[in-house]
Amino acid sequence: PAPLQALLQSYFSGMAVATEDALRVVPIRLHGTPFQERVWAALTEIPYGQTRSYGQLARALGSAPRAVGQACKANPIAILVPCHRVLAAAGLGGYAGARDGPALARKEALLHLEGAI
Repeated sequence: PAPLQALLQSYFSGMAVATEDALRVVPIRLHGTPFQERVWAALTEIPYGQTRSYGQLARALGSAPRAVGQACKANPIAILVPCHRVLAAAGLGGYAGARDGPALARKEALLHLEGAI
């Protein structure tokens, strides 16, 4: 749809796009386990250009960092629900279930685009 296209063009042009604005343009209802849905909701609260660690999210949710990582791995809409903003305690961590290769390069590129790293 045109609103989604305009939103993504703005994002990839380097304009800050607030997740709540994106979700107004593209109303979505993600389906996962109750825990996954809590993690995905927490991801949408991480502002453009900022990051959190898996540990920070886990503490906020009363969970473990690995569980947060697994929920991020299951995220079906990775840009609108910005799991790329979640980092390991020492480094980027994984992305889309990968610890290296094209997926991790994509995470790094998104973080650079947002000025987060």
